[in-house]
Amino acid sequence: MVVLALIIGVTGISGLSLAEALKNPTTPGSPWKVYGAARRPPPGWFPTALVDRYITFDALDPTDTALKLSLISQEITNLFWVPLQVQESEEVNIFKNSTMLKNVLSVLVSSNSGRSRLRHVALLTGTKHYMGPIFDPSLAGQLMPYEVPFKEDSSRLPFPNFYYELEDVSASYSPAITYSVHRSSVIIGASPRSLYNSLLTLAVYATICKYQGLPFRYFGNKYTWEHFFDVSDSRLLAEQQIWAATTGKAKNQAFNCTNGDVFMWKSLWKLLSEIFDVEFVPFDEKEKFDVVEMMKEKGEIWDEIVEKHGLYKTKLEEITCFEAMKLVLHFEFQHVSSMNKSREFGFFGFVDTMKSIRMWVGKLREMKIIP
Repeated sequence: MVVLALIIGVTGISGLSLAEALKNPTTPGSPWKVYGAARRPPPGWFPTALVDRYITFDALDPTDTALKLSLISQEITNLFWVPLQVQESEEVNIFKNSTMLKNVLSVLVSSNSGRSRLRHVALLTGTKHYMGPIFDPSLAGQLMPYEVPFKEDSSRLPFPNFYYELEDVSASYSPAITYSVHRSSVIIGASPRSLYNSLLTLAVYATICKYQGLPFRYFGNKYTWEHFFDVSDSRLLAEQQIWAATTGKAKNQAFNCTNGDVFMWKSLWKLLSEIFDVEFVPFDEKEKFDVVEMMKEKGEIWDEIVEKHGLYKTKLEEITCFEAMKLVLHFEFQHVSSMNKSREFGFFGFVDTMKSIRMWVGKLREMKIIP
């Protein structure tokens, strides 16, 4: 029986790594047939050979979703859910993200013939599960995250959270369909089509600093500069999602998924300074500056860099997330997740974060997204 995966959000950081992993002949469950879906046609940098079929539709539109997915609904055995819709209001986030998932599942489960083959949903969420809706300005100053390290058995916070809604939607199809939840940290990967691409944001910042001879200053606070943080390599996320989809005891469970190591931002800043050939500037609390305001004026500079180096055509405001990155770098707590549950259930994947950063910067350069 052919195992067929549908990746919703295939052109994003996580979707791209999932497609690559599923097409690897050594991946559990192989051979996989892979369909990829996104709101827009495949961009020029996307390796279309990674998917057996590319589907374009708007998951927020039930009619468009039904029209595009009804043709393949009887084939799909595994759904990998990695898209993201984020607005300022968490109530809007809940509506949009849950609507997309409900629209897709309704088509895949209720096929016209009644012979749905869907067996598992792998759901990508994140550590906002433990912190609350940190990007909702109406809740600023009210959120109190759990003590670190974040653990999967923590009770839900008393705030609206679209991750909770996505979990509930997935669980509502049990036991007919199993599910797994994968809570990532900040995701490191390569795609200009991801809403929160932290590495690309930092890479663009460093590139502009190099191009204009500006100091590559840290735009966080002293706490994050000197305390532990973790991230999630998108390859590791793909590995864990596929592991859960093919491992019986991992079904209907939630797992943190981080690289398994921690770092201080001052160490990562030294690495980025080396990679992008800019002078390392130690953090100085006295030197205050607003990176968001600074980058608002750099759109034309980025256009020059793109033109000069023959890069894939991008706009600064479309490929960076300085507002989100600034918020993250001003946390007053250590951002660390426990990976013990994953290990107890049999997942032992890990990634060296510093090596990961080097590799993904190289990948972004190969894709001609940065010089």
